[in-house]
Amino acid sequence: MRKPTHALRGAALGAVSAAAAVAVAVAGTGPAHAQTHTPAARTTAQAVPRSTPAHLVPRELPPHPKSDWYASDVTKGLPETAPFCVEKTLPSAGATHRAFWTEYDTGATQIVVRTGTVEAARKLAAAAEQKIRNCAADWQRDYPQGTASWRDYGALTAEDGAHVYGVHTSYPDSEPGIHLFGVGRDGRTVTVVAWGQMGDYDQAPLADFKRTTATAVVKLYHP
Repeated sequence: MRKPTHALRGAALGAVSAAAAVAVAVAGTGPAHAQTHTPAARTTAQAVPRSTPAHLVPRELPPHPKSDWYASDVTKGLPETAPFCVEKTLPSAGATHRAFWTEYDTGATQIVVRTGTVEAARKLAAAAEQKIRNCAADWQRDYPQGTASWRDYGALTAEDGAHVYGVHTSYPDSEPGIHLFGVGRDGRTVTVVAWGQMGDYDQAPLADFKRTTATAVVKLYHP
């Protein structure tokens, strides 16, 4: 049976920016690897219009016990590597994103999509939530030697609504990965926040991540 590829290991913590100037342990779907990205590898961010919804900043991420959070610029389009569980779900048109990372294996990504109508935003948020709910089963079909599960952590009261989920993956002889996802909407704008690190459910900062998700949704508003 094939093991998860390096690309999928990267996707399992796809929240970690490919431009981050930090050594990152990538885990969750295969043997742990270390990737070092130097400042020379940083890509040039495309200018975003002033009307772009506000994104999270590092201090709004769940606190890490041993590291500060760092962030890329807000960049037009989707990340080069989509966050685990929401691949091929969000459109690049109208999208902006920001990557966050720590000095350890913990990373995060926020994607914001401004759609054309409120109905389009409702459908996009629903599609993202469905993809996350199906993620564990989809992953385990691809890697039957591993195990995966998900949890519904419920709705949040923030603007037009938000929802938080958790997904756990484990593969023999590899470190497990724990992932949290927040999906929210304000009018015709949708955001997805993905957080991940090596570990299990009891190591996920759920209360802090719920606050992060609510903050991300509130910041979508533009007069």
